[in-house]
Amino acid sequence: MAISSEHKGMVVAGWLLAVSALLGTGLLAVVNQHSEPYIAENERIMLLRSLNEVVPIESYDNEILEDQMMVLAPEYLGSKKASIVYRARKAGKPVAVVLTVVAPNGYSGPIVLLVGIDYSGDITGVRVVKHRETPGLGDAIEIERSDWIERFTGKSRRNPGRAGWKVKRDGGEFDQLTGATITPRAVVAAVSGALEYFEHNRDNLFISNAEIQARDEEAKGLQQ
Repeated sequence: MAISSEHKGMVVAGWLLAVSALLGTGLLAVVNQHSEPYIAENERIMLLRSLNEVVPIESYDNEILEDQMMVLAPEYLGSKKASIVYRARKAGKPVAVVLTVVAPNGYSGPIVLLVGIDYSGDITGVRVVKHRETPGLGDAIEIERSDWIERFTGKSRRNPGRAGWKVKRDGGEFDQLTGATITPRAVVAAVSGALEYFEHNRDNLFISNAEIQARDEEAKGLQQ
């Protein structure tokens, strides 16, 4: 049976559409493949910039992004998943750690923080890296919006003491944000939890990967 010209036209159009879709998919895959390294490098640069805001770059000489470990401590660090800890050292000696901390009870959801703590237990800096707090109110926790987050620098478990680690409305020493109490309350509690975790785990946090490997090998040898 002869195929009408109209039917032929539909078949050709269908093939052209399929080929176009295939070419588009292939082109997108090629673009993504070539752009992924640039995206990863940009993310690395942004992370390093944030780390250097909480731990001064002149205070350490190791590759802080490479000197890291994973810890699981939801009761202190707020995440049910393992959290990344970055370690800063100078001439091989421990200087500070940067804990990845989650404040789970922000006004609009979890707030992710980087908390820098030096070897003596004093905070070197805190930065918010992810949140969904209300623009114009809760987002004042960002350093770009206000200097409120700087109030943690230099604080420790001893200063202001356990009772002081609350917002002023709750009897503590930290200011609320104008029109927002839930957000700063969540951040203060999260930073306090990070300090408490550090206090209980300082030596383990600074152990090097080589030391971990040696300890594991020694444990295996004792079991044999």
